[in-house]
Amino acid sequence: MLFLWCSLYKDWSQRYSDGPYALVLVPTRELALQSFETVQKLLKPFTWIVPGVLMGGEKKKSEKARLRKGINLLIATPGRLVDHINSTQCVHFRRVRWLVLDEADRILDLGFEKALTVILNAVNADSAKQQRVLLSATLTEGVSRLANISLQSPVCISVVGESRDLDTTEVKAVTGEVMDDHAMGEERDSFAVPGKLQQNVVVVPSKLRLVTLAAFILAKFKFEKGNKMVVFFSSCEQVDFHHALFQKVLAEDLVAGGHEKLQLPLSALVFARLHGDMKQEERTAVFQDFLQSKTGILLCTDVAARGLDLPQVTWIVQYNPPALLAEYVHRIGRTARIGSHGNSLLILTPSEAEYVSFLASHKINVSEMKMETVLSSLMRDDCFKGSQLGNKKFHGADPQEVRRRATVLQTEFENYVHSSAETIRCAKRALQSFIRSYATYPANLKHIFHIRSLHLGHVAKSFGLRDAPRNLSASAVPDRGKKRKRRELLKKPRARGQLAEMLRSEYSSGLDSVSSKIKRKKRMRGEPDSQN
Repeated sequence: MLFLWCSLYKDWSQRYSDGPYALVLVPTRELALQSFETVQKLLKPFTWIVPGVLMGGEKKKSEKARLRKGINLLIATPGRLVDHINSTQCVHFRRVRWLVLDEADRILDLGFEKALTVILNAVNADSAKQQRVLLSATLTEGVSRLANISLQSPVCISVVGESRDLDTTEVKAVTGEVMDDHAMGEERDSFAVPGKLQQNVVVVPSKLRLVTLAAFILAKFKFEKGNKMVVFFSSCEQVDFHHALFQKVLAEDLVAGGHEKLQLPLSALVFARLHGDMKQEERTAVFQDFLQSKTGILLCTDVAARGLDLPQVTWIVQYNPPALLAEYVHRIGRTARIGSHGNSLLILTPSEAEYVSFLASHKINVSEMKMETVLSSLMRDDCFKGSQLGNKKFHGADPQEVRRRATVLQTEFENYVHSSAETIRCAKRALQSFIRSYATYPANLKHIFHIRSLHLGHVAKSFGLRDAPRNLSASAVPDRGKKRKRRELLKKPRARGQLAEMLRSEYSSGLDSVSSKIKRKKRMRGEPDSQN
């Protein structure tokens, strides 16, 4: 981004009507916003350089007005830019001199390859020559293919491992050395993590996962100061469910009410949520609030895992392990940034413990944190001792008392979940989304994360549900009204198609046009398409 600013700064002849001189493509809306804000700060003294952003969820009419006035440095998500290329007459790339593909691996993962083809064709048709930069945290076959398509005689600049020898990188840039297949294979198998990042793992039975996460949050925000936490889940439904659950039970009931409640300031436990199914206005507000806050807990999906600079984050918690090793590295990379200290916690069940060895085989080492140590934080507050023991005092971490207090907290969660039909439906939707996402782990991890290794009764417990597994087969969508049998929950879904659909929903650019929706509905009803 800085080299674009320097280049534009030198060019005094540009006009608003010239259109974009620089085009930056990013995969997510949050990254587009963050990049735009950074550019605005850099360009504040230089009013003749006009930055702009195009992304899903915003009003196309206002974006068209900004495009007509002129944007010199354009930041966009691929889907929304393609929409403007197809429908906005004032879009042109005659002056484009720099084209940047940021987080190229994620752009491909989200299914934007066709959109990139449309954009590259449009840029090539209007502008004969540009300087192109492709940025990717990981090197995959898709990224290599994209580089061959979009770049000519590329120079590869790589930073591998923990080496700080900048001279080596400079030599590669000057000599034009491009990474060969062998080097690319080594790059795929090795990941660099921040040196001041302490990685931890805790192995927890399925039925205790929820209370363990809650106890960990309480320990970090009640008995410690200055913490800021990001908790990653695998689906939007899980984020919504846990946000409502923790907000009610931890941030309201245990803090504000009753004679034996937590003696916490009301601002200590602030829960926020972020995922791709939220409205753009809400996503932007949550993202900005969390950036500016000094404390708080953000519950999110992988929409916040790539490229975002979240200042002062001290803990990353991975409640659901990621399907890709690169995603694990990206998640923990939200802390310990620019030389700061940071911590991460990975929560696994006993059947998933082999994942630690999988990480170690890629030179990612984690330290074990005992579940009893996490749950023992419940001993530091008498609100979890219940009413049976009266004023009896406990000294030290008595294992039986720790488990009993964990049961008290679990009961609080279950009481909330079963307080209304809507909260039960929310818990069931979250449970079923977890099962669906669990079935999409890649083949090389199936021996660790296999859906048949799940004990559905215990998994249901981790969502605050008391029902037996046979009663959990109601559809996750209330208005469909169809029942599914337990064996259908255990069936392996069409992993590729379903995973792609989940990713498209998660990172949707808001471009699903009315016409495409009508076509899909007609196909589902078996009606002929009028355009065919």
